[in-house]
Amino acid sequence: MPKPNILLITSDQQHWDTIGAFNPEISTPHLDRMVKEGAAFTRAYCPNPTCTPSRSSIITGKYPSQHGAWTLGTKLPEEEVTVGDLLQEEGYRTALVGKAHFQPVFTKEPYTSLEGRDKLHDFEFWRDFHGPFYGFEHIELLRNHTNEYLVGQHYALWMEEKGCENWRDYYTAPTGTMDESIQFSWAIPEEFHYNTWIAERSNQLIEEYSAEEEPFMLWASFPDPHPPYLVPEPWANMYDPDQLTVPQVVPGEHDHNPPHFQMTQQRNPDFSEYKETGYGIHGYHSHLGMTDEEHRKAVATYYGMVSFMDEAIGRILNKLDELGIADHTIVIFTTDHGHLFGQHGMMFKGGFHYEDLLRLPFIVRYPGQTPAGVVSDSIQSLVDLAPTFLRFAGAIPPHDMTGVDQSAVWLAPEKAVRDHAICEFRHEPTTIHQKTYVGQRYKITVYYNQTYGELFDLEEDPQEIHNLWDQEEYQSLKMELLMKYIWAELGKEPMPMPRVSHA
Repeated sequence: MPKPNILLITSDQQHWDTIGAFNPEISTPHLDRMVKEGAAFTRAYCPNPTCTPSRSSIITGKYPSQHGAWTLGTKLPEEEVTVGDLLQEEGYRTALVGKAHFQPVFTKEPYTSLEGRDKLHDFEFWRDFHGPFYGFEHIELLRNHTNEYLVGQHYALWMEEKGCENWRDYYTAPTGTMDESIQFSWAIPEEFHYNTWIAERSNQLIEEYSAEEEPFMLWASFPDPHPPYLVPEPWANMYDPDQLTVPQVVPGEHDHNPPHFQMTQQRNPDFSEYKETGYGIHGYHSHLGMTDEEHRKAVATYYGMVSFMDEAIGRILNKLDELGIADHTIVIFTTDHGHLFGQHGMMFKGGFHYEDLLRLPFIVRYPGQTPAGVVSDSIQSLVDLAPTFLRFAGAIPPHDMTGVDQSAVWLAPEKAVRDHAICEFRHEPTTIHQKTYVGQRYKITVYYNQTYGELFDLEEDPQEIHNLWDQEEYQSLKMELLMKYIWAELGKEPMPMPRVSHA
């Protein structure tokens, strides 16, 4: 049997409950098709609820505490061996189109960044450079979300090649001239949007690899629906804000949570004691300020961003059919981490290990191998992708990969190789450092040098409103979960080589 192609399609910061097959308020016909033709895993988790750490785990098969890119504003060390490196040894072509974010937006010696702001607009460089980059022999990158000034790299060159000479009109200063106060509806034509670019360039590469009859691993990496909330028409007005369920805080739900939760619901909280490096800290600010009308429109726009992305994903899936390679291509759809859009009174992301941020949409389609139309609660983690890809390619994952091979579960989703997931968030060296153990029913979160924490019963309290950490009747359960967490930490320590002798 020939080695299967591997097509990884990811979004950025997508809430787990934003697929139409499971949420009738949103339309995603192409992802729904994947659900119908493959297996949807409802208990998939990120190893970290921010971009760089989680994305680095996807390609290394290691946790952020192990691969080195421990938070935003760090970089994945270039010497890390990635799944792309290893797949190339197995004869695979490897490519990444879209968002990488393995490196920070600024260069600070000695930590240079190919994705840094000083390089984004060096178009002569990007015209000639397409890799190698972290195991991808071919890359075509962008760094912006919607109208951010970070637009550049290969995407900007493509816009110019397509005749969009005024592309700077659609982006904010200092790169562009767009009015930063504009929300929700984005004037950029669909034909020049990065969704179109990612689908077009992914399809071109798939055609090339298929014509050469070479197995490939291609990552189509979409930046949406990461805020700012902006999308072109007709997607911007696809949803009626008044017809959507808009999440809200439950009064009193933060009374028993750690202090940073409560502070997000204040008008002018003082988070200065958490600031250790001097850089911004995601989520540690007031989450008040949006009017009800703005909140509703933000949710409607977020859904529109997902639906537009779904349309582009459909073009890639159709290309597999057109080329006759769908049956021997494993397609995985997921995201790098979740999103808060009003749940618990919060927006975006940060040190809040709710299911909204940790849990992911996750679909696997492998015709004739993965059963069709199956919904599984077998726990998955993004750190498992690399070893699983290697197994399907016929390779043995290296000993220092700490993710779990899920290939048997993808072929028989009623099986399970995990009974827990570990999620990390270390956003400052000591003041913002937490880890969560997610089991089948309960989850527990611990904080470095703190006696507070979180304990939730996901069966009785799926919305995570009632923190049981301090409740007397749950102290024995807390101790049991703390032991399971410690065992899980011990279990994920890497072993770079097997033991080969007595001494």
